Amino acid sequence: MKIKELKVFTVGNPPPHFGGRYWNILKIITDSGISGIGEAYSIPFHPSVVEKMIKDVFERHVLNKDPFKIEKLYRNIFSTGYSQRPDLSIMGILSAFEMACWDIVGKDLNKPIYELLGGKVHEKLRTYTYLYPKKNDKKNVYSDGSLAAERANEYLKQGFTAIKFDPLIEYTVLDPKHLSIKHLNKAEEYIKKVRDSVKNNCDLLIGTHGQMTPSSAIQFAKLIEKYKPMWFEEPIPPSNFDSMGFVAKNCSIPIATGERLSTKYEFNKILQINGANIVQMNLGRVGGILEAKKIAALAEIHFATIAPHLYCGPVIGAANIQISTCSPNFLILESVKKWENLYSDLLIKPIKWQDGFIIPPTEPGLGIELNEEVAIKYPYKDSKLHLEMKE
Repeated sequence: MKIKELKVFTVGNPPPHFGGRYWNILKIITDSGISGIGEAYSIPFHPSVVEKMIKDVFERHVLNKDPFKIEKLYRNIFSTGYSQRPDLSIMGILSAFEMACWDIVGKDLNKPIYELLGGKVHEKLRTYTYLYPKKNDKKNVYSDGSLAAERANEYLKQGFTAIKFDPLIEYTVLDPKHLSIKHLNKAEEYIKKVRDSVKNNCDLLIGTHGQMTPSSAIQFAKLIEKYKPMWFEEPIPPSNFDSMGFVAKNCSIPIATGERLSTKYEFNKILQINGANIVQMNLGRVGGILEAKKIAALAEIHFATIAPHLYCGPVIGAANIQISTCSPNFLILESVKKWENLYSDLLIKPIKWQDGFIIPPTEPGLGIELNEEVAIKYPYKDSKLHLEMKE
């Protein structure tokens, strides 16, 4: 079996853009007619440029290759241009091709990918969602604690037993910052209102985005530990592993991190210094499904758990489900609400979310098929990137 054809889709995610402004999805087709799909996460170039990058990598490293030779494909792309390091651009493209190959392998063997990576460990997967605004909101759910508490209860009634929010200042290109007493008190008040509202019926995930200096992060953690958060996410920027370890050693809240990391090498470093209790790899960035399985194994050695990141499209979401189903140290899976709207419309058969849990698919490969007509129906026409920071 050889890979012979490539299709690339840049799918514009309509406002309010929950899950990002657009998704880079690819499809590869073999000479036997079996196809596989993959998704690259948040490559920091306009998607029109990313499409050309994907086609270049395909022509150099994927065309006419055997989709079963995943390790060799990985090493060839990882080493392209004499790199062999966790560059987020090439790793995003590599991740998309890698998961597409696994999709083909699973379909050829008529097995879900999780059955090829150790087999099903979990019958269902616990999920969480961010707090999201509604069209008719008169206040900002990201800054108004009373509205956040109301929204958290709405998700609780839907079946979610964990919700995430960022109660701090906006993240900017000048981060990290040392927080003022005003910012600390406002954030604590926000968290208190949510905790008082949901009581002990719901886990709270503090989803910061590297806004703080290490000392400020520790100060904030001590202030909010009484509200028993499930985790404290990426309190400082991801570039200094030792500083993340310093934060972890000086606060009682479990540290979660990983959405901006790539490959087993970076995750090994953060785990070796005990800088994370929960690793949040994004499968569209780390190197794909097999690399994520290796990262999960590294985490298992350190008694850390995995909580795959999802602020992207349903193809990465499907890959997250596969790796979570076969990993003993799976903790919880990120959802964008209940996988509705474009998350379901893009797929021939939607992902099954039920009462706060994902039910792993039994279909082969990733367990999903892309609705290409819908993918084409939503082109991306804006100039902004998938995610951007404030100046």
